[in-house]
Amino acid sequence: MGTTPRSAFRARLTRLTVLATAAAATLTATTTTAATATPSRAAACTGYVGLTFDDGPSGSTTALLDVLRRNGLRATMFNQGQNAAANPSLVRAQVSAGMWIGNHSYTHPHLTGLSQAQIDAEISRTQQAIANAGGGTPKLFRPPYGETNATVKSVAARHGLTQIIWDVDSRDWNGASTDAIVQAAGRLTNGQTILMHDWSANTLAAIPRIAQGLASRGLCAGMISPQTGRAVAPG
Repeated sequence: MGTTPRSAFRARLTRLTVLATAAAATLTATTTTAATATPSRAAACTGYVGLTFDDGPSGSTTALLDVLRRNGLRATMFNQGQNAAANPSLVRAQVSAGMWIGNHSYTHPHLTGLSQAQIDAEISRTQQAIANAGGGTPKLFRPPYGETNATVKSVAARHGLTQIIWDVDSRDWNGASTDAIVQAAGRLTNGQTILMHDWSANTLAAIPRIAQGLASRGLCAGMISPQTGRAVAPG
């Protein structure tokens, strides 16, 4: 037996109502998931630490950025001016990967043994090299070897730079093992920074374990505040 036009219309209307209800439920569930995902991730961060890498960019930078991205980490790259000038594409890659760029002098000298004019040249040339490479204008400065004095600090300040040393030394520059580097990162507490290097293979190998260790303690990789020199939530 065939259906009447009115019955067919009623059946079609019922099907459309069911489909619309299902679509609305799906949209509500998706919206709820998206809205709650970010707060839950943020809630997992009970503190922030500063991961810092000196001496780049170099032939190791691409691999370093890749492993940092894969482990959900951001870091501050204290670049040498001469390396930034020679590898502008790597500076841009650092920025694209979400890293922050700092000034680490032009030629990595012992600044405390230089004249004020020489210190100024080391710092100003690096500011220009990083800006020319697409890295913006750094606000953070790390003196080579952590060696500083009142003159170095005042020259850096004249260029709008906050001097950043470190709280924990990974000693990767001295051949520290991957295990030792992971253990060093395990000493970080809220607001502190760790010294690592762009070129260290052992540091590269340590990064996944560093990420796991931080997450297990509720710590997240943050930015270094130019106001306080402490690691804070990314702005």
